[in-house]
Amino acid sequence: MGEILPAASTPQEVNAIQRDDARLLPGVRAICARHGLLGRDIARFATGSLPVYAVGDTLVLKLYPPHAQGPFETESDVLALLAGRLPIPTPRLEATGALDGWGYVLMERLGGRSLAEAWPEVPPAARERLAEVVGECLAALHAIDPGEVRAGRPDWAEFVRGQRERCVEQQRARGLGAAWLEQIPEFLGSVALEPPARGALLHTEVMREHLLVGPGAGGGLALSGLFDFEPAMVGAPEYEFASVGVFVSCGDAPLLRRLLCAYGYREGELDRSLQRRFMAYALLHRYSNLRWYLERVPPRAGEDTLDDLAARFWAV
Repeated sequence: MGEILPAASTPQEVNAIQRDDARLLPGVRAICARHGLLGRDIARFATGSLPVYAVGDTLVLKLYPPHAQGPFETESDVLALLAGRLPIPTPRLEATGALDGWGYVLMERLGGRSLAEAWPEVPPAARERLAEVVGECLAALHAIDPGEVRAGRPDWAEFVRGQRERCVEQQRARGLGAAWLEQIPEFLGSVALEPPARGALLHTEVMREHLLVGPGAGGGLALSGLFDFEPAMVGAPEYEFASVGVFVSCGDAPLLRRLLCAYGYREGELDRSLQRRFMAYALLHRYSNLRWYLERVPPRAGEDTLDDLAARFWAV
């Protein structure tokens, strides 16, 4: 019997087929059959860097091509580790496996709407309460012993060194303008990033798009899900906040202040030094794209330095 899922040994090959449901659905159906799920409706989610399918109303199936076995191992391990341990629900791990070199994770489908979609309807006071819960959740996440989580465990000092060396070219490749590019070496050289005494388990892409909200007690909104642990890693806790300022608080100072204080920062620690460290980690993030960040949180008139951006993105 030939392969059901298509061969895809490089990221380029994956890009060519990952939106091609005609080639992926036979494998999805084969996996569903393996787990006694034939007959359930299968629907592709519109977003996501990897193929993800709803299986009925209660399950999600995520596929990992052969070159992405590190993310497959990481997400599998992290979901198993986190079950019921955070203030925000995470998907329950139902099954993992492999088919034709592709890994897959079958997980619970969490209820609720994307916080990104719901945000315009959320009143200011409710936004601040949601931000507090995110801060509490990240504190709980970072306190968990990462144990035997596979992959995503770089030597932190070496990781930061390598990211520093590649930073300018990475940002140039993503279309960042010269006026910003020329500031990066001096800025990064001026920010001390100490290796953590103990590596924390990090989500690394905390953003409204990866949070769900649903009805809460008393008729308000509550966070009903945090998902997408594929890029999770073990490292410095402050690396986590690179995404938070740009994709959760989005320059809203009261919101970020509530989140950081709920996490455990003291008021006196919410200073320029902290903002600059967050900015440095945003530049050094594995998937950093400052051109995109400038679209998400546009600088105001006269904000034309990386220090200005640090104060804008992580306003407190």
